[in-house]
Amino acid sequence: MITELNHRERATLRAVAGGHAEISCSCEPDLFIDGLSCCDQSTVHRLARLGLIAPASPGKCGERVPAVLTEAGSLALDEVLAVAA
Repeated sequence: MITELNHRERATLRAVAGGHAEISCSCEPDLFIDGLSCCDQSTVHRLARLGLIAPASPGKCGERVPAVLTEAGSLALDEVLAVAA
């Protein structure tokens, strides 16, 4: 699994896990936290390319839908929390 996630990546995964995020349906998705555009879209793109976050449901191109952690995203976040404990 992924051995290193930076602070922003961990925070983004926690926000998605907490149900605070929407993602745009796109090949380079944008993420919105509590309705506001995430200021670090390169982090969002990396997490999506790594398969750690995904749309909860299909949507039209550009449509915003809830974001969810994938199984790999949950495992990555669990690894980070286990190391911190």
